[in-house]
Amino acid sequence: MTTIDTLVRPNLARDTKNVLARELRPVVRDPFTLIFSLLQPLVFLGLFAPLLIGGSGRPAGETLAWFVPGVLVMIVLFGTGATGSNLQYEMMTGSHERTLVAPLARSSLLIGRALKEVAPIVVQSIVIVLIAWPFGFAIDLPGLLIGLALLAVFGVGLGSLSYSLALATKDREWLFWGVQQALIFPLLILSGMLLPLDDGPAWMRAVASVNPVNWIVQAERALFAGDLGDITVLWGWVAAAAVAVVGLAVGIRSIRRSS
Repeated sequence: MTTIDTLVRPNLARDTKNVLARELRPVVRDPFTLIFSLLQPLVFLGLFAPLLIGGSGRPAGETLAWFVPGVLVMIVLFGTGATGSNLQYEMMTGSHERTLVAPLARSSLLIGRALKEVAPIVVQSIVIVLIAWPFGFAIDLPGLLIGLALLAVFGVGLGSLSYSLALATKDREWLFWGVQQALIFPLLILSGMLLPLDDGPAWMRAVASVNPVNWIVQAERALFAGDLGDITVLWGWVAAAAVAVVGLAVGIRSIRRSS
């Protein structure tokens, strides 16, 4: 085997690193998109949280301890759930096809793109936590770090599923967004992310019990409260790992079939 053959031979770790660097470059050069994506969670935090605080009659810190973790999961749900639209744009402009002919491991194209979603998740989550802190939101550092890791695992899986949807719908943007919206909003509502489900109908609580996002929300609340040994933390990791494994498996299969 010649030196040139060795250089161009696909290598998963190296190729994933290169794809990740390529995907992060536009974010570093133009952070406005990252800043703009904070608008929605900040609106929820600024307008929705006061309603919960006033309606519950509980201290602001206690209400924020329940509400803020849900907002962080919402960032992941909306942010990574929409990332497939970027891949659709690349397919329509021919950029994706050019990457397919490069000497890269096909799975690295998906894994690198999925890992790229971790950085915005971490930055946005820290900003939200710091904004809520002066208003009584308590920060447990170990819980915060574990919670961010949990969000990152979930984000990688959800981002991979979003890319898979983009590969399946190709240039039909209306179909991508139709399917994406039809899935995202039920997952959001049936997770107890913004409103508690304790007083909801029995069927809603039953569906929520098998909703992985619900368990991730509960795990984040326990972690941010410092209850690292709570059983919901275990179930949250199981749910996040399951989404990541399924998302990567489906995504890698999809991107290999598209090449």
